[in-house]
Amino acid sequence: MGTAQATQQQSASSTFSERLRNDTWQAHGAAEAHDFSRALLSGTLPREGYVALVVQHYFLYTALEEVSRALADHPVGGAVHFPELHRVPALERDLAFLCGPDWREAVAPLPATRAYAERIRWTADWPAGFIAHHYTRYLGDLSGGQLIKKVVQRTYGFDDGAGFEFYVFDRLGSLPRFKNGYRAALDALELDEAEQRRAVEEARLAYRFNNEMMAELDRSHPLPRTPDHAS
Repeated sequence: MGTAQATQQQSASSTFSERLRNDTWQAHGAAEAHDFSRALLSGTLPREGYVALVVQHYFLYTALEEVSRALADHPVGGAVHFPELHRVPALERDLAFLCGPDWREAVAPLPATRAYAERIRWTADWPAGFIAHHYTRYLGDLSGGQLIKKVVQRTYGFDDGAGFEFYVFDRLGSLPRFKNGYRAALDALELDEAEQRRAVEEARLAYRFNNEMMAELDRSHPLPRTPDHAS
């Protein structure tokens, strides 16, 4: 049996949540390859770079949660309608803390972020595609995002959640238990093989959109040069 055929059969025998995880693993890793991402994780990203990331998250999650509410009663899209997950209220408080009370007048999405948000809104007419975007964002926040929370709090000296509420999920209780329940909800969906494959491809696309956004943050917020990078 050829490698491609074996991989295809293994994928077909996996649950939907396993396919979303396994078939996007390479794309997920690429998101951490940008200088901006590495600086964030290492605690060397200047505060203004962190603020720029929070701004982009605000526009993305506004789109996600608009679609989530629109699909709340749909048998597919509603499977992941968990209002306790919603991040926009936390992002609004973070931006008020980071940028001041007039923050709405000062923020704007990068072109890559705008395209990403438009794609998310497009999935309002394709609930399985929305699931793909929902999964890539929120499961990431509940996993690697918790490491970022610790780094951000330490790097910028934030206290009591101010400035990093986006990463605080205190309404969920046990995060591992919630993630297990989330995956179980995905696996209970009655999606045929073709629709699952299409949703997995949309998840890969979501990672590509995210990578384009991070690359644009790289370009718009270049990191300070260190002696190791000096010419």
